[in-house]
Amino acid sequence: MNTSSAITELGEEFYDVVEPAVFPKKIIRYQNQKWAEKLGISCEENLWLQHFANFQAFAGSLQDCLALRYHGHQFQHYNPELGDGRGFLFAQFMHKDKLLDIGTKGSGQTPYSRRGDGRLTLKGGAREILATEYLSAQGVNTSKTFSLIETGEQLSRNDEPSPTRSAVLCRLSHSHIRIGTFQRLVYLGEQDNIEKLLNYCCRHYYPDLQNFEGREKVEKFLDRVTESCAKTCAEWMLAGFVHGVLNTDNINITGESFDYGPFRFLPHYDAHFVAAYFDHEGLYAYGNQPNIIYWNLQQLALCFSHFYDDPKESFDGLKNYPKYFSSHLMTCFLARLNLKPINLLENNKLFTKTFEFMAESKVPFEDFFFDWFGGEARSYKAMTGPRGSYYTGPLFNDFFNQIKVFELANAEQLQHEYFEKDSACSLYIDEIESIWASIADQDDWSALYQKLDAIRGAKFIGRL
Repeated sequence: MNTSSAITELGEEFYDVVEPAVFPKKIIRYQNQKWAEKLGISCEENLWLQHFANFQAFAGSLQDCLALRYHGHQFQHYNPELGDGRGFLFAQFMHKDKLLDIGTKGSGQTPYSRRGDGRLTLKGGAREILATEYLSAQGVNTSKTFSLIETGEQLSRNDEPSPTRSAVLCRLSHSHIRIGTFQRLVYLGEQDNIEKLLNYCCRHYYPDLQNFEGREKVEKFLDRVTESCAKTCAEWMLAGFVHGVLNTDNINITGESFDYGPFRFLPHYDAHFVAAYFDHEGLYAYGNQPNIIYWNLQQLALCFSHFYDDPKESFDGLKNYPKYFSSHLMTCFLARLNLKPINLLENNKLFTKTFEFMAESKVPFEDFFFDWFGGEARSYKAMTGPRGSYYTGPLFNDFFNQIKVFELANAEQLQHEYFEKDSACSLYIDEIESIWASIADQDDWSALYQKLDAIRGAKFIGRL
């Protein structure tokens, strides 16, 4: 076990020591055995509960639970009253020279709870397991759900039936440093701490940038964060994923996707699809996500405006965002279809004709990529299969004539047993609600575990 306490390098200005809640019950509902093995953590029940319900420290790691301090824009309105309100950073590990954090959700009140109870609903925990497992299977850069423990309390919530069951979740992430972590330091006028945090981020997340100084270091750091965020956003778009709450406190500097609240997966292609019921203006709609990520990156860039004569010059570090996003988007698109790229013109023609057809036909999003994985090589099965009625009309003909131009990228992948099925492994909201209903009504977890087995078995061949 290779533990770390790197966050303490920053000092007490960046976090508060907090005490975890004491729970009346502790029932293990999920263990990420794959990552536990990688980190050298025992899955034996008593040891697991000691660490992930009682929060007994790991030797050589953090000896206190640390609620991290940050601010952020929420729906593009600045809020200086944020921070870890129902979680804390519990432990850090090194794995293959990579710093990893284990943070909590639902572990009790902190100085930033803002009148909240600091708890997590069991339903919220189950949803996060499904989101992270499904996105991981699709190759999306996401946090990993590490542990979910039911805690035996009855919680009141305004937006779902109450009382409802409680849980504490632990997630494994590459970083808990958010855009909002830098924003807080600007708000407080702590320029020295901005540079201290910048150096920490370069040392642990972008180590090849450590030897640069001043403005050059800032611009290279912003460029790397820009590429990381653009890549993740491109992965979301081709997964049909809508995060729902892309506030600056929910964007970290490694680009890793995390904190799954009102997420959704597109039932069919719709640029205006909204995940959060409270997003009345559609700010964080599916099709807006690339622009929102760029807006959030601008807020990060402004945190370094003191390096420039004109604050907007700090945006120079973001200039490659369109290039990074479009490049990663096309890579993900062709991977989802298991096709070799040809050239920019032909690639873009296929992309355009694909989404024009998907928008008109309303073919199920995930099933479309399942049906056409391999292009023309899959056409007979697609057109005679359960969704054959979708594959007709002028826009389909345009798509089909274009996809015939492309060669199969990996014939072996088509032999995977996943493609012997009639339909894709999906994660639409009605599926999630059905899984939860079994748990809520009968305490039957079999549907959730079966879904996880199906997700892992699919492996979403073709995604990187």
